[in-house]
This record gives sequence, structure tokens and C-alpha cells, in this order.
Amino acid sequence: MDTAEGMEQEKRVLSENLSAAVRMGDDEAIRFVEWVRGAAQYFHAFRGKTFVLAFGGEVAYGRRMDDLCHDCNLLAALGVRLVLVHGARPQIEAELARRGQPSYYHKGLRVTDEAALECVKAAVGVTRINIEAALSRGLPNTPMAGGYMRVTAGNFITARPIGVVEGVDFQYTGTVRKVIAEEIIADLDQQNVVLISNLGVSPSGEIFNLVMEEVAEAVAMALQAEKLIYMCDAPGLLDEKGRLIEAITADEAERKLLAGVGLTEDLHLFLPRAIKAVRNGVARAHLIDRDKDGALLLEFFTRQGVGTMVSREPLHRLRAATIEDVAALLKLLGPLEADGTLVRRGRELIEMEIGRFTLAEHDGIIVGCVALYPFVEDGMAEMACLAVSPDYRRAGLGERLMQDITAQAREAGYRQLFVLTTRTEHWFRERGFREVGPEELPERKRDLYNFQRRSKVFMKEL
Repeated sequence: MDTAEGMEQEKRVLSENLSAAVRMGDDEAIRFVEWVRGAAQYFHAFRGKTFVLAFGGEVAYGRRMDDLCHDCNLLAALGVRLVLVHGARPQIEAELARRGQPSYYHKGLRVTDEAALECVKAAVGVTRINIEAALSRGLPNTPMAGGYMRVTAGNFITARPIGVVEGVDFQYTGTVRKVIAEEIIADLDQQNVVLISNLGVSPSGEIFNLVMEEVAEAVAMALQAEKLIYMCDAPGLLDEKGRLIEAITADEAERKLLAGVGLTEDLHLFLPRAIKAVRNGVARAHLIDRDKDGALLLEFFTRQGVGTMVSREPLHRLRAATIEDVAALLKLLGPLEADGTLVRRGRELIEMEIGRFTLAEHDGIIVGCVALYPFVEDGMAEMACLAVSPDYRRAGLGERLMQDITAQAREAGYRQLFVLTTRTEHWFRERGFREVGPEELPERKRDLYNFQRRSKVFMKEL
């Protein structure tokens, strides 16, 4: 489908969902509308971006595949450029057993002799055809109704043999030599979904059995994809208390991989690939539970997500505000101004003072801010407009913003940092601020002090 058709399909999907919301109770309808509005920023952010989605043969049949197809259909309708990479290990095992052939592994990697290669070709071929059929469905009263997806495949992967390792000849087990990225891109430009199997060919015409996770990693790097997604046998990475790690840097993930504690079979295979990918140009890698219905949508269209995201740099970052950030800043400050937590500032004032603001971003979205106002003649500075979006207040961003402003004030040579607050006095006390009277404010600030608002003044020595 072309872009116009994709936009029409997106509108149709949202319209159908909104119609369903009208039939809900008021509370459910309101929650649904709030979700759509919150997800809209991701619709815009992901349009035209390339996602490489990798899944094993366990996903490629039954209800799991149906659910995955529904989610892929929606992603494609929203303008995401999809590349699907599938494996077929259980299907290969079943084919070997059917033909009475043994399975040989060395350090978790299949040894593919001639007999095994015939089983691999048969199993992969049937699996790919079944996936294509599932992606082509368009039955009424399903999420894929009217959402036909063109699926293309080809000899995109050039392979070479692994050879002999530790005295073991892997024969027709291969590794990726090259990804023909320009051909994949040409198909994506035609709004096709590209399906890639775990087979590769050599320039001499030989066929090699490849590892699905390596193929996905190589394709994502060759395309410089926005996201590499692995559907795995776990919710994601867990911390020492068994809680899901929502985001982790490549360096932190590598330390966890080396420790090897609490990693499932899939995580042992997929995590090193995710780490390598984000270190080589892929923006994000995701580890998502293959058994969770709607996991793709929950991961990409909710703030919390449901899996683990691996990135090269920390997900949160601080930066100086620019004039292009005014609208986002007003949106962030608006609710706090409305309930009286912050003094109201108009757009004009924000535009004039934008250079005083430091912003906190979460994956490119502004979720926090703080401003520094100097009083040079008194050797003091004010920390103002410290605000963090409610969804991110447990991420420690308020602390980071405060520390950043404190460092800025100290570097500029100010002796004291002060803040005026009506709601968060205990938060500042716990961070080394002491309460003082308004008379200790700089003269210019003291003249503007609003005695009706009765803000408390907290000071910190630098």
C-alpha cells in the first residue's frame, strides 16, 4: 500500500477503536481516549522508521503467530517499515525425527551435515510459507480486515561456512558474510513487509543453515534500523530482586551477560546480539516476551513498555533547552501551574528565558525541566521550575536535574543556591537545603516576593 493508503488504514483502525470505546462505560472510554492521545506521539515518531523483528520457530505457528500478525499489521498501517526474520529450530527437529535422522550440536550450535541440510530446507520452506499465509489474512471482524500486507522475500543474505571449530566440522552450518541491504531497502520503499529466513547462499550456490539471531543482528546493522526486536522466552532482563529491567545500556547489559545470573536460554543467545547491534548503529534493541499477547504494542505505544530495551547511551539525558522546546515546556509546566505548584509563566516569558532551562529527555521526549536564575551581585542563584512528568518521577530525574543545576551554579562561582516552594519542602530538606526567611533572599528577589502565596524559602551553601 502507498503512504496515503496507510494513513487511511490508520484512520480506519482508530475510528473502529473509538467506536468501540463509545460502547464502553464512561471510565473505560476515558482511559481509552487518554491512551490514544498518549500513544499519538509514538505514531508520529515511528512512521517511516525500520523495525527488524526476530522470532523463533516456537512463534511461527498457532495462536502466537496470529497475534503477532495482527500487531505487525497495525505497525505497517502506522507506516513502520517492517523486516521479519524467523527461525525454525522446532520444525527442523520435527523433520529430523520424522526422517529418523539424529541431531548434532556443539556448544549449542547445530552441526548440519547433508542429511540435516535437507531437513533444514524442508522445515524452513514450510515455515516461511505458513508465515506468509498468516500475514496475508484479511478476514472480516479481525484486526487484519482490509489490511492486506505485501510480503516479499529473496536471497538477501550471502553466507559462508563456519568451518572446523575445536575439531568439529560444522559442514553446512554457516555465518552471515553480507547483507544485500539495498535490495531490502528497495522492497521497504515499496511499502512491502520483508520476510527473511534463517538460510543463506554462497557465491558458489551452496545453501547454509544460519542462526536466526545472527541474521537479525546483521540485517538490523546493515539497515541501521531504528529497532531490533527479539521475541524470547522471558519477559526481558530481571534484576537481582526479580523485577523487570525496563531499560539498560549496552555496557550494563554486557556486565549482566558476563555474570550470567538469571538468564534464560534465549537471553543467552539474544542479549550479545542486542549489545553488538546498538554498538554498531542500531538505535534500540528490545527483548520481549513471546508469550505475552500484544507485547509489541505495549512495548512501543506505552511509556512503561513490557520488555527490556537496550541502548548504547542511557535512556534519560539532560540537555540545554532551545526555542524549539517552548511548546513542550509549556505542556509540561501547565498542570503544575494550574494546581498552584508553580507560578504561572506565559509563552512570551518562556521564550525570553529559554536559555536558562535545562531539560530531561526520555527517549527523545521531554519529561522534566529546571531553570537557573542568577543574582550576580549577591553571589546567589535561584533554582526554579523544577518539574518532572508524573510518569517518570520514580526514575530519579528530579534528583539529576537538581544536581545538574547545582553543578552549574557552583561552576559559575555562586556561593548559595535557593529555591521557593509551596508543596515540596521535605524533598529539598532531604537534599541538604535549609529553610530560611524571605529576608535572606537577594534584594531584587525579595522585592518580588509574593506574601499571599507564602512560598517557603530553602537555601543551600555551595
